[in-house]
This record gives sequence, structure tokens and C-alpha cells, in this order.
Amino acid sequence: MSGQIRRLHWGCGSWTPPGWINSDIKEGPGIDLACDIRKGMPLESDSIDYAVSIHALPEIHLNDQVTVLSELRRVLKNGGVLRLALPDLLKGVQAYQRKDRDYFLVPDEDAASLGAKLITQLIWYGYVRTPFVPEFIEELLVKAGFGQVHHCRFQQTASSFADITSLDNREAESLFVEAVK
Repeated sequence: MSGQIRRLHWGCGSWTPPGWINSDIKEGPGIDLACDIRKGMPLESDSIDYAVSIHALPEIHLNDQVTVLSELRRVLKNGGVLRLALPDLLKGVQAYQRKDRDYFLVPDEDAASLGAKLITQLIWYGYVRTPFVPEFIEELLVKAGFGQVHHCRFQQTASSFADITSLDNREAESLFVEAVK
């Protein structure tokens, strides 16, 4: 239906909320598009109003990140928005510096020392290939062709899409950014 908002949840894993086009590299219940975004998504160009990704981009090799962001930009309509939640390297380092063991989600059985907790959380058991800071993701988004980049807070948007924040989670460990096509 034209006029209906189309929203993409890229890198959804097993979290497949209704009302979204849920996409992941693996097939599974509730996943609408199982594909490797690096090879392109089976979506028409300019067909998505907004897209959200929660902690999926860090799993992509650094050399492929601009390709992935460019593909997300391709499927967005002009004026469409990409919202990313990413693990914030600076928040982890600050928690380490203030010796805040409670910040880290890693159990003592996996990493007992504060330094081990920091590293284990930053690379999340080997899933995270790239940590992020605000300036770095902004640079990648600009390289991918996005015109505007807005650093946002948890549950706050710079866009006109109020529901774009509905997938926000992991506030304590994340940075949030929106980019406009």
C-alpha cells in the first residue's frame, strides 16, 4: 500500500517485532528477509521510510561497513532515516576508569578482573569486530553518502518518525545516531 510507513529492522537476530520488515543474515521465525546485506538486500531502492539496527553493524568487518551503510541508504526513500544503536567504546572505558564493575554485563565466571570485563564486553565474546565512538560512525555514514547525521539520546529522535526509537535498548552501553538520506 502506498502511504503506509515501511520500516526495516536490520540485523534483528531472533528479535522480530511485528510491524517491521525484520532482516538478518540467518533464517528464523519472524525473519522476513534472510540475506547477506553485503551482497545487497532484496528490496527496491527508495522503498523504506526508516530503518533501525541495534548492535548489528559492529559484527561486520570494518572493510565492509561503508558497503553495508550504503546498502541501507539505497533502500531508504529520499528523506528516510537510519537509526543505529552501537556499543559505545567511551562509555566502557569511562566505566573502567571509575572502577564501576556494575556497568559490565559480563559475569565473574567469564571475566573476573575489571580489565577482563572491559575487553570481554567491548568485543562481546568475539562477536564485535569494531567498537564505535560518535565521530567514527559519523565519518562512516558520510562516506556512505548520508547527508545529515544527528547524535541522539536513548528514546529521542531528531526525525519526524516518533516510532523510530521503539526498538531502543541497551541504553547504558550504547550510543545512538541517526542519518538522513
